[in-house]
Amino acid sequence: MTEFILRRMVFSAVVLVVISILIFVMMRLIPGSPAVVAYGADVTKEQIQEFEHNHGLDQPVPLQYLRWISGVMLRGDFGKSFVTDRPISPEVAHAFSVTLELVVWGFGLTIGLAVPLGIISATRSGGLLDHVSRLFAVVGVSVPGFWLGLMLIVYGAVRLRWFPAGGIVPPSQGLFQHLWSLLLPALSLGIYYMAIISRMMRSTLLEALSQDYVRTARAMGLSPRRVLVYALKNALIPVVSVSAMAIGFMFGSAIVIEQVFDIGGISHSLLSAIFQRDYNTVQAVVLIITAIFVLSNMIADILYGCLNPKISFVRQR
Repeated sequence: MTEFILRRMVFSAVVLVVISILIFVMMRLIPGSPAVVAYGADVTKEQIQEFEHNHGLDQPVPLQYLRWISGVMLRGDFGKSFVTDRPISPEVAHAFSVTLELVVWGFGLTIGLAVPLGIISATRSGGLLDHVSRLFAVVGVSVPGFWLGLMLIVYGAVRLRWFPAGGIVPPSQGLFQHLWSLLLPALSLGIYYMAIISRMMRSTLLEALSQDYVRTARAMGLSPRRVLVYALKNALIPVVSVSAMAIGFMFGSAIVIEQVFDIGGISHSLLSAIFQRDYNTVQAVVLIITAIFVLSNMIADILYGCLNPKISFVRQR
């Protein structure tokens, strides 16, 4: 198991290095110079040369990459913004903390509602709750998150006035009010994956309950709850995989949801950097989101080995 975890960590590190190179090179392939944004359309050729020299953009691309990635890995330094000339790391860290809280809240709602709903639907297949679960899954997959967010704002914030129409209540005004203000954007962010995970939980659990070992356990007189626990251990394997993917995709979807609810998270930093050609900020945001995506998949692989040791054994061979 230890060897399996080490191999997954090495593979994830290689993936991050390759992706960081691709991000860095693609940003340098964008036509034009960020000096045009910094100085305006009337910038002179001499000003462009001076700007690129001061920011190291006149150096070979491999040397630029080595300087940038060494700062990221050794000091957590993503460089300075080409627009504001301020360090990127503190600003990105603040914006990322907002998005991270939104994603964690949305993912918690997703798992907390989808898994029990899938279990209930599987154990009561064909009943009323099963049909309600299917209806919820169809609606959840069909409704875009941004449209749901707008509808929740109209009815939950404007008409009923139960929630703030936009933004997030700071924690200094109360933890409950803070989490309450995150409920609508978190629900809009997680509704799609609630539907997907609940249906997958139902299908995998139904398949596990039909296996021979489950029938044998029942024949031996084990309690229904204990039999369900045995079946859940195998049924959760594909659910873990989808859940790990959901975390990464939620960071991408959060860019849209944050705009709908006017949340100053990572989306504001990313979109502003894209329009202003702020290479370093774009690289920092994309690399952070990619690292989370890779990390979540690595954790999912490790959980595979915990749920079913045969998986790690087969992969080591």
